[in-house]
Amino acid sequence: MKMRKLWRSRKALSPVIAAIILIAVTVAVSIAVAAWMGALTFTFMGYEDISITQVTWTGETSLEIIIDNTGTKDVTIHHVEINYAVANVSQILPFSFTTLEDPRTLAIAYPYTNGIGYDISVVTSGGYKFTDHFTGGQNTP
Repeated sequence: MKMRKLWRSRKALSPVIAAIILIAVTVAVSIAVAAWMGALTFTFMGYEDISITQVTWTGETSLEIIIDNTGTKDVTIHHVEINYAVANVSQILPFSFTTLEDPRTLAIAYPYTNGIGYDISVVTSGGYKFTDHFTGGQNTP
């Protein structure tokens, strides 16, 4: 008789233990998924940002721009545009530009007129275009 009561009590605990195991597995899986998603955000959530910090107008047919990578991702500079037309840059393009590098100077052959506005764009290989407006002959942005 005592043996039968013991067997019944073991049977009653079985669903409770199963529920505890299911909850533990669910918590473990959710922690693993959260860690995996967190790792994805740190890898893919950077952004590109290029700033043209200075323009120096030299002669009547060339200018120099100083660019700085102010984003959180390393970028590859694909080309430079002036008034939305590809400009002739003396450096070899494309080139990589890391976030830790000092600003770079790019020499561009382009005839300009003092007092006329120019949209200068730096285009990355990711397809992002960073444009600033400058006035010919004025060296500040």
